[in-house]
Amino acid sequence: MTRLVEIPAMPNAHSHAFQRDLRAVGERPAPGAPCADDFWSWREAMFALAGALDPRTMRDVASRAYGEMVATGYGAVGEFHYVHHQPDGRPYDDPNAMAIAVADAALDQGIEIVLLPAAYHRGGWDGSDLPPSDGQRRFCDPHVDAFLERVDALRAWATNRPRVHVGVAAHSVRAVPASWLEAIADYATRHRLVRHIHAHEQRRELDECRGEHGCTPIELLHRTGFLGQRTSIVHGIHVTRADVDLLAQTQTLVVACPTTEGNLGDGHFPALRYRDAGVRLAIGSDSQVRIDPFEEVRELETGARREGQTRHALLAAAGDLWAQLCANGRASLGLPAQAVGVDTVAINLDHPELRGVPPEDLALALPTCASAAVVART
Repeated sequence: MTRLVEIPAMPNAHSHAFQRDLRAVGERPAPGAPCADDFWSWREAMFALAGALDPRTMRDVASRAYGEMVATGYGAVGEFHYVHHQPDGRPYDDPNAMAIAVADAALDQGIEIVLLPAAYHRGGWDGSDLPPSDGQRRFCDPHVDAFLERVDALRAWATNRPRVHVGVAAHSVRAVPASWLEAIADYATRHRLVRHIHAHEQRRELDECRGEHGCTPIELLHRTGFLGQRTSIVHGIHVTRADVDLLAQTQTLVVACPTTEGNLGDGHFPALRYRDAGVRLAIGSDSQVRIDPFEEVRELETGARREGQTRHALLAAAGDLWAQLCANGRASLGLPAQAVGVDTVAINLDHPELRGVPPEDLALALPTCASAAVVART
């Protein structure tokens, strides 16, 4: 008889569901300069993919991504959603049509979802605000009030849907000016919502922020009131000691997305620096290059070991790293702590990846030698 044991289902604190269809396509060399492939050339392929979506195809790709998440051990997903409007930038008849399509996909697959509609206004900064490119136009709103009105409407739509929740996000400090960050932070505080933002993923982002604001993105987020217990910084790779201190002081979470960050060549995630400062960490699947929470956790742990050239990394400090990341992921999404017997997955102790592991060492096996193949039932 197969031996099963229940473990907490992992919250996926950062997802772009539509990017599931970028797998392999995103590996094609950049036209004209294949040796210069980087995050910015990959982004052009992402823009092209986003430009082809409508509410029907958005629901389809999100349903496929969420089905994989459920099957591999995720129990909730934070959908960082920024494909808002029609390709030319005009709103749909229902301005939240694309977000609702994503939520319906989550309901179809039985995964709890926290929608994180993300503010986007410009193409970046280069001495002044850059207008959005053709590929960015459908992400953008003309002013922050229009964005927040749409968040209000989405929250009202979700009210009677118990497995659908709404937070708020700013895409990045590149995509919105400081006044938008202040307005979004104030809105989130007033309504007790979680707030997320991409930050410190690429060095070019840091250079542009210093040029515009004279500080790092994390320093800017602190200045605008964006950091805090309900805030999650996604990526947080290229950080200074002062940045890490600010995150610790404000009790801000950091969401690592190891398989995506490795795929995009973002850099080395400074896990041990966060550990030593007491910064809470969660994980996300981000671009869906892989959908497997066990792999994300293992990449996080082995990256930390390489960083410190030590085996005393996150797992040794946490004892039960899987459980710690689950708790932090739920905090990142504003979800209550997992109740016993709720939001769990059954894993097969007789699977070859776990067969022979002493029961008392299961918490050590999950982040080091297991994969989604051990999931028997969600």
